[in-house]
Amino acid sequence: MLAGASRPEWVREDAMSEDFGVVEKPITWWERVWNNGAVRKAVILILLALAWEIYARRVNNALTFPTFSSTVEALWDGAVHGNLLTRLLFSLKVLLMGYGLGIALAALLSTLAISFRLGNDLLETLTAMFSPLPAIALLPLSLIWFGLGNGSLVFVLVHSVLWPVALNTHSGFRAVSNTLRMVGKNYGLRGFGYVAKILIPAAFPNILSGLKIGWAFAWRTLIAAELIFGVSSGTGGLGWYILENKTQLEIANVFAGLLTVILIGLVVENGVFRVIEQRTVRRWGMQA
Repeated sequence: MLAGASRPEWVREDAMSEDFGVVEKPITWWERVWNNGAVRKAVILILLALAWEIYARRVNNALTFPTFSSTVEALWDGAVHGNLLTRLLFSLKVLLMGYGLGIALAALLSTLAISFRLGNDLLETLTAMFSPLPAIALLPLSLIWFGLGNGSLVFVLVHSVLWPVALNTHSGFRAVSNTLRMVGKNYGLRGFGYVAKILIPAAFPNILSGLKIGWAFAWRTLIAAELIFGVSSGTGGLGWYILENKTQLEIANVFAGLLTVILIGLVVENGVFRVIEQRTVRRWGMQA
């Protein structure tokens, strides 16, 4: 630029917001409702129930495939006037016993595995041996060892819960970064304090996944065991309720028992595990 030359001035006029078109579009009430995951899942459940009703009416044979409406009626009648709730509470009590004991043993094995090389070898060996073994296959042995009581059911439940929870927990522990490990050790954390304050929070997504898998395994193992095992101490569970009504050809009640199993699964998944996930791993930014 030549000496003494002045730079021309630029005068820019403020653009009106209308010139940009639509910058921010308000969300309609329908989009706001549809963005709710609970609403979408409710729609899926309604469509499945409608498909069930239509198919059952086309089959038109209550002894092979009752309608959804008759199943709901049988569920209500069994809960209000029958013994469905009693059988359900019995199954849940046994399930929680086995589930809690399995989690405790899995925590112990995982802690030993992350603390000692011998503990790691022990966990890897035991999981390789027993994880592929179906829990229901141990029911005959549990009946011999523990007799006709809840102990037999709890034993097979512990087996179904222990290995998936221990495997996922140990995998989560091993995936914790060395930086976090060094931070914990610099603070002087050792043993259980190191596991509780460093490893468990960092590996909680894997732990929660193992808890979900263990719950599903335990729930279906219990129903299968009760179908074979039958009555314990004069009181049967939900599986026995299904088998008993099948023997009496009360097929609507059989479907009501199966629907109860499904409803419990939905409640636990969305009312327990989903809440834990939202208040922990999602809040911590460990999952999207």
